[in-house]
Amino acid sequence: MIALPLLGAAVLLLGGRRTDRWGHLLGVAMSLGAFVVAVAAFAEILGLPEAQRRQGVALYQFIPGVADMGLLIDPLSISFALLITGVGSLIHIYSIGYMSHDVDRRRFFAYLNLFVAAMLLLVLADNYVALFIGWEGVGLASYLLIGFWQFKPSAAAAAKKAFIVNRVGDFGLLIAIFTVFTTFGTVAFGELSGETVSGAISSGGASQGTITAIGLLLLLGACGKSAQLPLQSWLLDAMEGPTPVSALIHAATMVTAGVYLVVRSGAFFEAAPTAQLVVTIVGVATLLAGAIIGCAKDDIKKGLAGSTMSQIGYMMLGAGLGPVGYAFAIAHLIGHGFFKANMFLGAGSVMHAMNDEVDMRKYGGLFSVMKVTAATFIVGYLAIIGFPLLSGYFTKDGIIETAMEHNQILGWLAVVGAGITGFYMSRMVFMTFFGKKRWADDAHPHESPSVMTVPLILLSIGSIGLGAFLVLDNRFMKFLAPAVGLPEELPGFHPFSVPGLATLALVAVGVVLAWFRYGAAEVPAVAPRGSFLTTFARRDLYGDALNEALFMRPGQWLARIAVFFDNRGIDGLVNGLAAGIGGTSGRLRRIQTGYVRSYALSILFGAAVVVGALLYVGNM
Repeated sequence: MIALPLLGAAVLLLGGRRTDRWGHLLGVAMSLGAFVVAVAAFAEILGLPEAQRRQGVALYQFIPGVADMGLLIDPLSISFALLITGVGSLIHIYSIGYMSHDVDRRRFFAYLNLFVAAMLLLVLADNYVALFIGWEGVGLASYLLIGFWQFKPSAAAAAKKAFIVNRVGDFGLLIAIFTVFTTFGTVAFGELSGETVSGAISSGGASQGTITAIGLLLLLGACGKSAQLPLQSWLLDAMEGPTPVSALIHAATMVTAGVYLVVRSGAFFEAAPTAQLVVTIVGVATLLAGAIIGCAKDDIKKGLAGSTMSQIGYMMLGAGLGPVGYAFAIAHLIGHGFFKANMFLGAGSVMHAMNDEVDMRKYGGLFSVMKVTAATFIVGYLAIIGFPLLSGYFTKDGIIETAMEHNQILGWLAVVGAGITGFYMSRMVFMTFFGKKRWADDAHPHESPSVMTVPLILLSIGSIGLGAFLVLDNRFMKFLAPAVGLPEELPGFHPFSVPGLATLALVAVGVVLAWFRYGAAEVPAVAPRGSFLTTFARRDLYGDALNEALFMRPGQWLARIAVFFDNRGIDGLVNGLAAGIGGTSGRLRRIQTGYVRSYALSILFGAAVVVGALLYVGNM
């Protein structure tokens, strides 16, 4: 699984321009090959008894006494592997058409293959050290893909921003790994079970504070990768990359890595209730923040990015609710991978037809000329707002119901977030595909080629039925049980529960409000100034301003102080000593005249001084 896309990346990067003509085909073939291997591994796991569905593969000794390089196939890792390679392959195929006119298409596919390989290593690793290598590989590939069009200053800046913000989270993950090894003497997932952690606490081998610290540091790493508060600021800027990058990295795979980390590390969070509570608070705060941001974005991709923040917030909320929450979180993650990738690629199809225009205020009425794109996008839209019987209806409502059982406040805030989702996603659909045509004179919108629309159709099919397939009859819970330790008594899905009905009602209210504001009413070409709340949302809740005030400006002053101390202190001392020696030697050099009579006179004067000194001493 890992070797095929890694080989594709190596061939395309090292082969150079000689691979331009067929490089994109190789990239697609390597991703599809990895998908075939994943399907075969999945079939093999299904054929094993439940107790044996955890298979390890030792590769080689990596760091003696610390960690070996090994892979782990279990229900959790194979679920991610199928999502990464399956949705990733569809995005590869879509990219053939989307990037057809780009002179660097071969390099783009090389980076896509590199990303898939790194992401697979991340989810298949059997220990934290190997996971961290994949984690950093994903960060590198993300940097390369976000800044793929580096000739655009905005793209170059966005890539650097994503890279730097993620390093903050990575620092937390690294400290967590150090602490785990120091405390338990191992970083292997198989040796860090719930019994191991609770036994270490009861025996005094680990304090409750240490376990809580490990959980919070792991959460910090997850916040960086999954764009959760307070490390969410990079995601909206990352939309500067090509649209397939947004679909692959910022919808289906990389931003879900943080959720995977929390679920894989469930033993620590279950033993540290404080850390678990913080996970749920971060999830709820982010799902509301992302939804509010999505309400005010006119850039279609940034609107979807705000939606991604919000939906990952739901997953993070589920990941903080224990084993049952894990199952719903991963189910929503898989369903979201389909319908959000579907909508991102749909947005790319619209941009492809509209001369790369991203402002929804310059769209309108596109349903009449882009029926396949519009229909598949609307399927994804219905899935994400939780329309009954579609994917998000089962997975997101499952998270909300589980949250209600743990904490009523968190649960009802999640319901409010669902209502806001209904508003901003309906706003996006109405502004893009319905209403009056607001196109520029040079725009000639048309349907995208089949190489782009076929992946949209396949993704929309998953958006329709995947949620029911996973949730009903607790099918996915039973499959995931060996990996996350689910209880024997599994809860069922209750579509007519009070939270479920309240969620549907609020979503309906959001849809109606969006229709009156953006469907039935005239959409102005320029967004009105709006209220403070609107400005607050348009400026991403002042996240960048806060980072600038708390970190960038103090960092600049610290750098200036350091430069002053370096120039005037360290350099001043070194340069002053050098100048003193140079000046002294320059003055002493003047006595070297080159005349013999001067030297004779000096010798005579010196001899007189010596004789006088001796006579003075002799008379004492």
